Amino acid sequence: MSDSAPARGLDAFIAGLPKAELHVHHVGSASPRIVAELAARHPDSAVPADPAALAEYFEFQDFAHFIQVYLSVVDLIRDAEDVRLLTFEVARDMARQNVRYAELTVTPYSSTRRGIPEREFMAAIEDARKAAEAELGVTLRWCFDIPGEAGLPSADETLRLALDLRPDGLVSFGLGGPEIGVPRPQFKPYFERARAAGLHSVPHAGETTGPETIWDALRELGAERIGHGTSAACDPRLLDHLAEHRIPLEVCPTSNIATRAVATLDEHPIGAMVAAGVLVTVNSDDPPMFGTDLNTEYAVAARLLGLDHHGVAGLARNAVEASFLDAAGKTRLAAEIDAYAAAWR
Repeated sequence: MSDSAPARGLDAFIAGLPKAELHVHHVGSASPRIVAELAARHPDSAVPADPAALAEYFEFQDFAHFIQVYLSVVDLIRDAEDVRLLTFEVARDMARQNVRYAELTVTPYSSTRRGIPEREFMAAIEDARKAAEAELGVTLRWCFDIPGEAGLPSADETLRLALDLRPDGLVSFGLGGPEIGVPRPQFKPYFERARAAGLHSVPHAGETTGPETIWDALRELGAERIGHGTSAACDPRLLDHLAEHRIPLEVCPTSNIATRAVATLDEHPIGAMVAAGVLVTVNSDDPPMFGTDLNTEYAVAARLLGLDHHGVAGLARNAVEASFLDAAGKTRLAAEIDAYAAAWR
């Protein structure tokens, strides 16, 4: 991978590779163009409309500062048309990268508490989902997540929205936001009800806290996948548990550097996770905010893991296996990945 020609060849392979993404946030995927357009529509916002100023605005001091900036962008989403525009444009950016399937983490509480009528919100994301599949060939599914920083009232509201107004694309229930000062066990009753209703459990855990947060997510929240799970590498017993039970990690390398969860890419624990036999998926989290996209994250993972194009195709298959696609959909997408890899020259 040190030679530039093989690197360029691998970049081309990644660009054309059919992919699935499992950890990517709805508002956090707003491209600079869309954020600037929304900022211009809402000039009372703190978010700059100038693209150059926007790039500087997205330079984060730490995780707390990232949350502050993220919420200021959330504040730009003020009506159903904003929601629909954002959602469809996120799918358009995915289509450009040959993303065939994505589970988009949506935080409805952040929008409904700002005054967007809840039924209009649901209609907007569903309309965009159907249009994305018909016009772009991108299949979207939703994870409704609790914004942990907003406490239990947000958990009450997120669960109510998920169960009472359940949109057709909803497949999972999550927990995001800061982990420090937001213990996982308090959300156990909400996850129990969501799981009883047939939703999958996919909380964030171990991004900026230690392995115990991941254990809590597994034991208390019934986690079927772990968002980030960065600190799992600090606990060999936990790695063994994740590998034995085939519990996937949604790894987002550039995000971890941008939020200072990991100091440098070369220190990222993805290698230890893979070496332990854990099912690792590669994701972009909040791609425009972190100056990345899914193709870039695959290239980063390939460098850190020393992968050739066969290994990169394996990462793409991991995401399909770890997804909540139905069996037929998994078979189709895995076959498409295999055919692409086999035909690569």
